[in-house]
Amino acid sequence: MRKGKPILWLIVLGSVWGFNEVLAGEALSSVNVLFGSALLAAWAFLVLAVARGMLNRGGSSTFIAGIAVLYRLVNTSPFFCHLLGIFMLGLAFDLSATLLGRGENRNRLKESLIGITTAFGGYALFALSVTFIFRHDFWVSGGWPKIMNHIFISGSLAAFLASIVVPLGYNLGRRSDVYIEGKSRWTYSWGLLFLVFVWSLIGITG
Repeated sequence: MRKGKPILWLIVLGSVWGFNEVLAGEALSSVNVLFGSALLAAWAFLVLAVARGMLNRGGSSTFIAGIAVLYRLVNTSPFFCHLLGIFMLGLAFDLSATLLGRGENRNRLKESLIGITTAFGGYALFALSVTFIFRHDFWVSGGWPKIMNHIFISGSLAAFLASIVVPLGYNLGRRSDVYIEGKSRWTYSWGLLFLVFVWSLIGITG
């Protein structure tokens, strides 16, 4: 992406992710959907992959995760574990996409691998940090059995979903980039309007 204000699109995508965390996250939590976190993660993987398809640059995925965290933080009552989980997925995607997605010689298999490593990596980063660094009582009391369950049970489902949606997201991102390149002035205006709309929903969605 050479035109169309890259930072704007990163903020747009981060806001889309954050909006889904608020809307779908609250809905899934209210009805106690089994493996709801994996379903939310699948949307996150899609958004992150779209962004990398548009702008394959290290740090961009972490930036998007930061926007999603901020959106959720100002929209609902702070829930530290959820915010940390969002950030860790963005960080894990950044590491995987930067190491495995260098250059333009990516294929569907490599993009699926980026999704799989992101899922396991993000779930591991979250479970280990919340237990041993931030010492959250719920996770500390669960110990290693809870950590292993989160990484290898919930994480396996998330990895399966990621292997499907990440290549799709990369493809959508590349197609979107071509469109934006050709109509940067119009898409920039629509992007700004979309941001105003989504952020004006603060307090309504929560």
